[in-house]
Amino acid sequence: MYGIIIFIPFYIQVMRSFILIISFITILSCHTSEKKTSIETDFTTKFEKSTGTETPTYPEIIEFYQKLAATYPEINLQKIGNTDSGYPLHILTWDSDQNFDFKKIRKHKRILLINNGIHPGESDGIDATMLLFRDIVQGTIDPPKNTVLVAIPVYNIGGSLNRNSGTRTNQNGPIEYGFRGNARNYDLNRDFIKNDTKNAQTFAEIFHKIQPDVFIDNHVSNGADYQYTLTHLFTQHNKLGGKLGTYLHKEMQPQLEKLLAAKKWDITPYVNVWGTTPDKGWTQFMDSPRYSTGYTTLWNTLGMMVETHMLKPYKQRVEGTYELMKSMIEITEKDGEKIRSLREQAFQNLTKQKTYTLNWQVDSTQITKFDFKGYEGQYIQSKVTGALRLKYDRNIPYTKEVSYKNYFRPTRQVSIPKAYIIPKGWWNILEKLTSNKIEYHVLEKDSSATVEVYYIEEFKSRDTPYEGHFLHYDTSIKKNVQTVRLSKGDIIVYTNQKGCRYLIETLEPEAPDSFFNWNFFDTILQQKENFSPYVWEDKAYDLLRSNDTIRLEFEEKRKDTSFANNWYKQLDWLHKQSNHYENAHMRYPVYRIGD
Repeated sequence: MYGIIIFIPFYIQVMRSFILIISFITILSCHTSEKKTSIETDFTTKFEKSTGTETPTYPEIIEFYQKLAATYPEINLQKIGNTDSGYPLHILTWDSDQNFDFKKIRKHKRILLINNGIHPGESDGIDATMLLFRDIVQGTIDPPKNTVLVAIPVYNIGGSLNRNSGTRTNQNGPIEYGFRGNARNYDLNRDFIKNDTKNAQTFAEIFHKIQPDVFIDNHVSNGADYQYTLTHLFTQHNKLGGKLGTYLHKEMQPQLEKLLAAKKWDITPYVNVWGTTPDKGWTQFMDSPRYSTGYTTLWNTLGMMVETHMLKPYKQRVEGTYELMKSMIEITEKDGEKIRSLREQAFQNLTKQKTYTLNWQVDSTQITKFDFKGYEGQYIQSKVTGALRLKYDRNIPYTKEVSYKNYFRPTRQVSIPKAYIIPKGWWNILEKLTSNKIEYHVLEKDSSATVEVYYIEEFKSRDTPYEGHFLHYDTSIKKNVQTVRLSKGDIIVYTNQKGCRYLIETLEPEAPDSFFNWNFFDTILQQKENFSPYVWEDKAYDLLRSNDTIRLEFEEKRKDTSFANNWYKQLDWLHKQSNHYENAHMRYPVYRIGD
């Protein structure tokens, strides 16, 4: 009994100590487990494991980011929309404050959007961005305080899944890569304004959700051979315009070049040369809205494409892209407040503008000269064809002053209307406006209005298909003022909004990437009603007898021999002067209200 009495307190004391030890081990175990997640998860990329010769598959890329987001709370991975491949797009966001509400972010920070894999064979940006986000969260890179980074890991998912080792004929690595065309064989860097693909439709959703201040699209170049690994293709500064364009040209670009030079990375403007050597200079590439930076510019986003040189080793190209993105983060971080102010000012100034430039041409009176590092090229006899072929000699590098034509001047301008009216039957246009967050009003009852009406006077069309279209170009219009009937459900789109540039570039037929030039209005080009000559002959005769103005004009036209010798042309001309001719033919269905 005494033994039992003595044993029970001792037993209780031992058990209490055991429980404390177990509790401590449990706490220590849990604490260690939390650390294990970040310490033991291997974030070494396929690019690094292969010593810079391989790029990961699409599933491997997404798995990497899923693990990164699960480990580090500063990272958020989100699915958005869909693509032609059937897979959704992702956006990867890094914010030091772990805030992923873009409305709140925009109040205090600037946003830099990175797009990768638009051409999946050009995978440099895919690997560089994986390294960049990992290094930021792991502290290898000092994280920016006032800049939020957003990346689309792979934009062209269908092309990324279509892997091969041969289609990048001109490119030096990686060993295997994706294909340029997407799941429907579209080149997605020609689709931003026409929006034929689900990829482009989702990009619009992402872009307007994020509303980035700065945009980087990562590519690999084609064309000439030269010493540089890195080239930059900023959006054309005159087209961007105003103080924002000046900042891009005079401050952002030089800063990028200086920052990279300090890191021992030379960079040059995109070498826009084909079939010849660049030593005589070249003209800056004009990025119209079909291209990514041309599209993002419509909302005053400072855009640039990175174009690494195809013939440089893959490891070198990825490392260069990495350093360039780091430098752009530094610039955005330093100049964030200036960028915000200039963008807001650009939006405000547009509402005061009376005219808008639709077309540009090189201004040969302003030329930028700089020292370019190239290789001597010569034309020798081809062993294949016997003709002369271009051959670069990397054993003969040079540094020569070249002329760079990077100033453009307006060639065609249009007055900015107060509003556009779009009849409800053109629902395909309305869908595109809606996806681009364009504000509009719907007419609640039938009415009439005095408007400016366009007629398509001339245009040319491509002889071969171009990205699913027979693209029009060199379009010209004639215009007059008419009173037109409007129907309930028609829409009025006022230009006094942030999407003003988008509206003008798409709804003015003469703009190079207008919806007209992309064939969205081709049904107006075909006459739907016509005449039988044996019927119209008598009516045409009566028209000439009863209308002196038409008769005199007809007689004047008959002085042209080709017209006088073509009886059908004569009848057709008279038909077009009569009330029998349909008013929809060649009549652009989008009307303009006021200036």
